[in-house]
Amino acid sequence: MTLTDENEAAEDWTGRQFSCQDCLHQNLREGGRCCLGRICVRDKRARRIDSFFAKNPEYAGDYLDHLYFEVRALAAKYANPFQLARLMKDPEAEVRAVAALKLPLARVRDMRHDKSSAVRQACALRLEGADLVAMAQDENEQVRLAVARRLDPALLPMFLDDPAPSVRREVAARIPPNRLYPLLHDEDALVRRAAAERAAPDSLSLLVNDPDLRLRHVVADRAPREVAIKLINDTDEEVARRARERRDEIAN
Repeated sequence: MTLTDENEAAEDWTGRQFSCQDCLHQNLREGGRCCLGRICVRDKRARRIDSFFAKNPEYAGDYLDHLYFEVRALAAKYANPFQLARLMKDPEAEVRAVAALKLPLARVRDMRHDKSSAVRQACALRLEGADLVAMAQDENEQVRLAVARRLDPALLPMFLDDPAPSVRREVAARIPPNRLYPLLHDEDALVRRAAAERAAPDSLSLLVNDPDLRLRHVVADRAPREVAIKLINDTDEEVARRARERRDEIAN
């Protein structure tokens, strides 16, 4: 991609053309900290706005009330966290989510019931302990998934009956192995597979006749010899081959 030349007209978020002549930051140009078409807080392109704040974080706090939400959100990334309280009620969810990622935890706690799932997901990435557990029943799948990824594994059984397969797969990947049994019977094949990859080998006999060949391959790869040999004539050649290899490995 060819970068815009400094002499070409640039557009701000309203579609209005502008130049460097009427910019408050002309003094930054000499040091390469501001460049039309590349590093510019007035440009409509988020990447160029972000580049400006990355080069000049000391100005971020000055743009937290900007009319363009993209500028507010990007400024929030670089501003002092103690300047962000006013963004908790910002009309744009993207701005509130950035604030939630940076505000002190006491403030983040107040945002966990935000109407936007994106904001609640940001809260789930920050909160700890009882505050995080309180979000386990959120109506949004992505929020619950964020919670499941951060909860202490000992607390994950609360998600065994979660309606979202993605959440149950995360549980299968992190829950203590001795709590995996219910997930070996899960209706979702990928959940069963994630559980089978961590479950005690002796429990894999349950999956010898699983309709999903990926599950049977896990059984052939991990199960005790007496279980693996039940798959040496499997309808899938790769499963059967691995079962024979497993039989011979253990025999030797």
